[in-house]
Amino acid sequence: MIKKILLLLFIFCVTTIQAQSAKSLLDEVSKKVKSYTNMVIGFKYSIHNQAENVSQETRGEVILQGNKYVLNLMGTEQMYDGKKLHVIISEDEEINISSQNEEDGTSITPSKMLTFYEEGYSYKMDIVQDVKGRKIQYVKLTPIDSKSDLKEILLGIDKQTKHIYKMIQKQNNGTNVTITVNNFKTNQPLSETLFVFDESKYKNYYINRLD
Repeated sequence: MIKKILLLLFIFCVTTIQAQSAKSLLDEVSKKVKSYTNMVIGFKYSIHNQAENVSQETRGEVILQGNKYVLNLMGTEQMYDGKKLHVIISEDEEINISSQNEEDGTSITPSKMLTFYEEGYSYKMDIVQDVKGRKIQYVKLTPIDSKSDLKEILLGIDKQTKHIYKMIQKQNNGTNVTITVNNFKTNQPLSETLFVFDESKYKNYYINRLD
């Protein structure tokens, strides 16, 4: 009985230490990200679901400044000016405009891509990988909400720069979404109108105002 109690105490201590180490690392990442005026991130986006025979990879870019962003992915441009989300589909000459609730903790939007983990997750240290001489420390995040569509998230963090290198979302339906950062630039000179939607540029487009 004493041995079992000691074993349980040991497991509890190890788990607590892992959680504290993971939180400390995530706090460093958050502090680093929030110190930048803006970020320009090029990334690879992949989605896989073996059971559904789904496998797709593409590249994208996102420009972040505060809670504003411009995301280019899969032929679609998303521009969020802090109040309205503009989804521009050039192939269909269509634009969807809607409000976006930044307080919604259930979705990982581009503006929260590097800080979403601050609430709603428990976490612990996972494996360390060597990627071309870079030490990538993974942190496993598990949603506190048992009804979440997400099973877990793995965040790969460069131990030297404290930047997120990779994010793997594992969903309960068997779908895995992976975002791998290829280039990361900070404090870039950006146009003052970058996040301002100019309707005059899209005269032939159908504009769908959803709210």
